[in-house]
Amino acid sequence: MTHQDAPERPRISLWDVSADEAGPPAEGLSRDRVDVAVVGGGYTGLSTALHAAGAGLSVQVIEAARVGHGGSGRNVGLVNAGVWLSPGAVRRVLGPERGGRFLDWFGDGPRRVFDLIEAHQMRCAPTRAGTIHAAHAPRAMTDLRARHAAWAALDAPVELLDRDAVRALTGSSAFHGGLLDRRAGTVNPMGYCRGLARAARGAGARIAEGVRAMGLRPDPGGGWVLATDAGSLRAGAVVLATNGYSDALWPGLARVFTPIRFVQFATRPLDGRAPRVLKDGQGVWDTGRIMVSLRRDAHDRIVIGSMGRLHGTVAGGLSRRWADRQIARLFPDLAGIGFEDAWDGVIAMTPDHLPRIATPAPNLFVPVGYNGRGITTGTLFGQAIAEFLTGRDPARLPLPAGNLAPARGGRIAAAVYDMAFTANQALRGF
Repeated sequence: MTHQDAPERPRISLWDVSADEAGPPAEGLSRDRVDVAVVGGGYTGLSTALHAAGAGLSVQVIEAARVGHGGSGRNVGLVNAGVWLSPGAVRRVLGPERGGRFLDWFGDGPRRVFDLIEAHQMRCAPTRAGTIHAAHAPRAMTDLRARHAAWAALDAPVELLDRDAVRALTGSSAFHGGLLDRRAGTVNPMGYCRGLARAARGAGARIAEGVRAMGLRPDPGGGWVLATDAGSLRAGAVVLATNGYSDALWPGLARVFTPIRFVQFATRPLDGRAPRVLKDGQGVWDTGRIMVSLRRDAHDRIVIGSMGRLHGTVAGGLSRRWADRQIARLFPDLAGIGFEDAWDGVIAMTPDHLPRIATPAPNLFVPVGYNGRGITTGTLFGQAIAEFLTGRDPARLPLPAGNLAPARGGRIAAAVYDMAFTANQALRGF
C-alpha cells in the first residue's frame, strides 16, 4: 500500500500508509467467556494473543481505535537488543542472577522478533544490518567504550566504531564514533504490528477494533468482567497492554510512568541523492540527552526524530524548522530536500529506565514502561505473559511481577520535559 492508494481515513504516521500488511478484518466481540482478554492492539497485546492462542487458549483482543493506533504505529522501527541501561546497571538494579537472565533474554530479543517475522512471512520491510548508538560529542565515547566492553564480555556481536567508521556507515560527519550492534535491525513498525495481528488471528485469537474498555471488575465466578462500549466480556485473565496510552481503566496505571512525546519527520524519497547516507540500512540513535534518531525506510526516505511533540505541521511551524535544520546539519547534501509526513507519539518512561510487569490483582497483568524499546519489549513481554498463563514458572518471568508503584512527580516531570523539548526545537531550529 502506498500514499496514493491508502484508504481515506486519518493517518497516524508514515508507517500507517506505507505498510504492505493490511489491518485485520472487522470482527465483533466474543459473546462467550474467553481464557484471556487483552486490552490494546499493539505489540504487547498482539504478541500475547499470538502466543496464548498458539498454546490453545481462547483470546479476545479489544482495541479502542485500530491495531497499531498507539505507540506501535508511531514507533521509529528500531529493533534493538537490551534496554537503555548498560549491562552493569541492569545487574545492579535486578541483582546478578535475575539481571543476567534479563540481559540474556533481551539480548536475544531481535532474533525472536525476526524469527516471528520469518515464520509468519510478515510484510514489514525487515532489515538486519544492525543499529548504531552514535556519539554526539567526543566525551560520549567514554560511555560507549564501557558499554562495548560490557556487551563484549557477554559475547554479544557489538563493534566499537571510530569517527571514520561511523561516517562511512551513516554518511554523516556529525558523529564522533559509535557502537554497532549487529543483533539489531529495523522494520516498518506498523507492518510488524499488523503482521502480529494476522498471525494472532491465524492462531485463533479474535480482534475487535473500535471497541473501548470502560470498566473492569472481578467476576464472582472467577476471573474478570470487562465492560466495553460493545457489551461485556468475561475472561479468566486480563492483560492491560496499553503502555504509554493507558488511561483510568485501572486505578493508578497512568501514574506508573512519565509520558514523553517523540516527534518524527520523513523526507521525500531521496531518488538517488546522497547514496552514502545510511547506505546499509542501519538505524541510528545518538547519545545526546535529548536524543535524535535516524533511519532510512524501504522507500528511500530519511526519517528523523527526537524527543518532543509536533508543533505545527509537516508544512511548517517550529518542529518543521527544527527538522530542516537537523537534516542540513547531519547531511549537508540533503539540505532543503523537504518532508512529506510528520507525526508524534508517546513513550512511557520509568524512573529506573526498566520496564515493568505488574500483577495488581490475581490474573491481571499490566506490562508497562518500555522506555522507547517497544518492539522487542512488547514482543517478549507478550510471549512471557502467554507462557505464564499456560503454566510457566513465574520465577522465570524476565522481571519480577509486582504492584503498580507511581513514578514520583511523573506528571510534573512530563510537563517540565515537554517545555525543555520545545525549547530544544526552538534553539536548534534557528
